[in-house]
Amino acid sequence: MAGEKILTLRLEGGLRGKLDKLAAATRRSRSFLAAEAIREYVALNSWQIEEIHKGLAEAERGEFASESEVKRVAKKWTRRAH
Repeated sequence: MAGEKILTLRLEGGLRGKLDKLAAATRRSRSFLAAEAIREYVALNSWQIEEIHKGLAEAERGEFASESEVKRVAKKWTRRAH
């Protein structure tokens, strides 16, 4: 397990209890479940930040959707909402 580091964190009692129950039900350790949750959180948020940066770069280059493109997408989604 080279390269792994220890991280200590505080959890409210209720959350720790739920984590313990989940660990028992899945036959996984608390540590495994916590690491998995953190991996997923970091991956999702990293992706979102990257997409935001891409969007900002597009805006800085003046790459915006035309009015007709915006209307077409809005019509598509409002039609589905009914």
